[in-house]
Amino acid sequence: MPDNIRIRDLCPSNSPPPHAVDRASRSSIWPSVTFACDSPDEADGILGGTIPGYAYQRDGHPNADVLAEKCRQLHRADHATMTSSGQAAMSLALLSFLGTGDHVLLSSRLYGNTVRMFRDQASRFGIRAGETDMLDLEQVRSSMTDQTKLIVVETVSNPTLRVCDLAGLARLAHERKAKLLVDNTFASPVVCRPLELGADLVVESLTKIMNGHSDSVMGLLCGAGDDGDRINKTVRCWGMTSSPFDCWICERGLLTLHVRVSAACRTAMKVAESLVGNSAIRQVDYPGLDSHPDHAKAVRQFHGDEQPMFGHIVTMHLKGGSKGAERLIGRLDGIHYCTSLGGVETTLSHSCSSSHRSCTQAELDAVGIDGGTIRLSIGLESPEYVLNSLQSALHRLD
Repeated sequence: MPDNIRIRDLCPSNSPPPHAVDRASRSSIWPSVTFACDSPDEADGILGGTIPGYAYQRDGHPNADVLAEKCRQLHRADHATMTSSGQAAMSLALLSFLGTGDHVLLSSRLYGNTVRMFRDQASRFGIRAGETDMLDLEQVRSSMTDQTKLIVVETVSNPTLRVCDLAGLARLAHERKAKLLVDNTFASPVVCRPLELGADLVVESLTKIMNGHSDSVMGLLCGAGDDGDRINKTVRCWGMTSSPFDCWICERGLLTLHVRVSAACRTAMKVAESLVGNSAIRQVDYPGLDSHPDHAKAVRQFHGDEQPMFGHIVTMHLKGGSKGAERLIGRLDGIHYCTSLGGVETTLSHSCSSSHRSCTQAELDAVGIDGGTIRLSIGLESPEYVLNSLQSALHRLD
């Protein structure tokens, strides 16, 4: 190679002109770790946030901004920040809004790692955590203290799909000048937009149905108000940055989000209705069923094109307990056991051996989980395919 030629200057002679690239129907992927600056003043301004631009990928990059803006619009939020995972988004909320001496109030039905993060890890920083039943607003009120700064709840709990009164929780939080943070992963903004119900912050694990193809781990923290700059400074300082490729993958997933969620919700409703009364099943949990204890709240809080959608998760409790679950999983054809959810294929998970494996028996009893609890994540197959697979395996349990 001639000494006076740089590698970056070696471009194919048939490269398209810039205007042709600018008119591409899809975003590009910008994998660059660093970006050139024209002067020290420009670099200082970009890194300080006083002028737009990019200097270093950890401090921001184009793919994160493109995805964040689309997620912001979907949630009708004032600000949105991308993170490397859903759990990183939850950690970002903790690090942005809690400090020594503060108290956080957790739903007793939260995802196990979220509880461990706020209860065990945050205690090292002098942050106290309490748990309460978020279905009981009076119990929530009595559990708050003058130091409560954050209430954390899920739109739909895992795996029994209980639905809290988000507007009521927001009112309680704001009475005490606290913030309500809602993990909306099981719903997505297609089913529920918690900010419109008064929540201050929303976490989404984009890994799940928002991306929808089980090929990227990503998280989102968005919210109402003017906390965006505070959050962005925290995500940069703690290095929770998302990668350009994962952002691009998730942006692609958003292109089909509405049709995927709508189709999965329709199938989930049919599956839930068909499983009710099956001789091998003790109980079916699905907010769309009239029999679900929170059906009225779900109708009030969830939305859809013509009528409310109730999510793509269906939970069944087998009469045979752990042995019945093991037999079902072993006999199912075409529905695999996966510990995550929200993909294009229907999968199942066994709560006692995955999401709730560290819970005590008393904790499991308190939230209605036993060895026969199976969580279904409905995908894009036809309702007939899903039901045929389930009913064939369930029939062999009798």
